[in-house]
Amino acid sequence: QVQLVESGGGLVQPGGSLRLSCAASGSIFSIVPMVWYRQAPGKERELVATITSGGTTNYADSVKGRFTISRDNAKNTVYLQMNSLKPEDAAVYYCRGGAIWGKGTLVTVSS
Repeated sequence: QVQLVESGGGLVQPGGSLRLSCAASGSIFSIVPMVWYRQAPGKERELVATITSGGTTNYADSVKGRFTISRDNAKNTVYLQMNSLKPEDAAVYYCRGGAIWGKGTLVTVSS
């Protein structure tokens, strides 16, 4: 069964950077779009970035120019490079591939 495992979250100061990873087990990874979401306390889950199997990307307006999604099909891994982080970026970040969700990784942005 395919599983997704996120990593790379942590505490970072405003203006800092983090790179999240989402490692997939299973062979479907290379043929499905991969999506990063986030959910802050008391807020609804929101889509952050998507990447198709061919590498086409799309971003939420709130992260455009600061976040970059990428994928390495050989490693079955999708990444989210997050730069110029703001306190409002703090959330649990989840990746999704098809109907499969990871359990999330926590990002805290605070001085």
